Amino acid sequence: MNLEQLRSFAEVARIGHFTRAAERLHVAQPSLSRQIAGLETEFGVDLFHRARGRVTLTAAGERLLPLARRMLADAETARGEMAELVGLARGRVRLGATPTLCTTLVAEALAVFRSRFPDIDVEIVERGSRSLIETLGEGGLDLALIVTSASSGTGRAALTLDPLLRERLVAVSAADAPDPFAGDTDPGAPITALSLARLADTPQIVFPESYDLRVALDAAFAADGLTPKVAVTGAEMDATLSFAERGIGVAVVPAMVALERPNLRITPLADPDLSRTISVARRADMPATHASAAFRAVVGEVAANLAQTHPRQPRYLERVRST
Repeated sequence: MNLEQLRSFAEVARIGHFTRAAERLHVAQPSLSRQIAGLETEFGVDLFHRARGRVTLTAAGERLLPLARRMLADAETARGEMAELVGLARGRVRLGATPTLCTTLVAEALAVFRSRFPDIDVEIVERGSRSLIETLGEGGLDLALIVTSASSGTGRAALTLDPLLRERLVAVSAADAPDPFAGDTDPGAPITALSLARLADTPQIVFPESYDLRVALDAAFAADGLTPKVAVTGAEMDATLSFAERGIGVAVVPAMVALERPNLRITPLADPDLSRTISVARRADMPATHASAAFRAVVGEVAANLAQTHPRQPRYLERVRST
């Protein structure tokens, strides 16, 4: 068994097709097939079901896949560690982050990191927190910026979690339209905190059910016996913000996403549990490389600066200091 065999196996498993996996790996398809056949001969089991050009993992393949990914990741870590020990200037950080954090905290941190360490490559994987935790556990990432709510967790004891910021969820609406949450007695007076009942009575733009934010908000409505009005459902973050700016409905989003959009009116939610914690996660059993440790330091610095200095955020971001 060698790393090329494992790399071929993992790529076929990911794509589900031998020819396309060979193209991705820049090898001839017969060569890739021989790599897989060699693995199957060594283990004495079939790793894939092959039918009509589509391949799927057998039970043995499913058992091998997380091990193969971990071995490939450990090999990459070893290369990086050895390169740093012999004094090579270049390095790499494999960073995972949620889509909302990629457009806010990660963008700020990358700008600072690249100015200080221009020869270190950063590879970004953009997914939801649950998928990032799984990839991190398999060794496919060095660091992951994830979000957790009061009722959620990582589900993995083997991960080290370093909280950075606590971020409020806020309701956003079109800044150039009448405030949908203005006070009943004085239509020109904005409310200081929005109740779930008032929010539920206002047409909303809601995210797909796969969004952690959607899950948390649905649970909050259900706990209070509320059924929210829905204007549009299934929109991703960028579309949701654009729809809200045009007055199509209101949306509940993380505060950082709204802070940089002056065309949105921000209304805080009254429920303090409707917040999320932004943390840096890494595998506890894998030592940090110098490059990943440097990025971790930069993202902590940027997070602290956002919490202290952003002109629109006096109530929405709070730095979390590790104990």
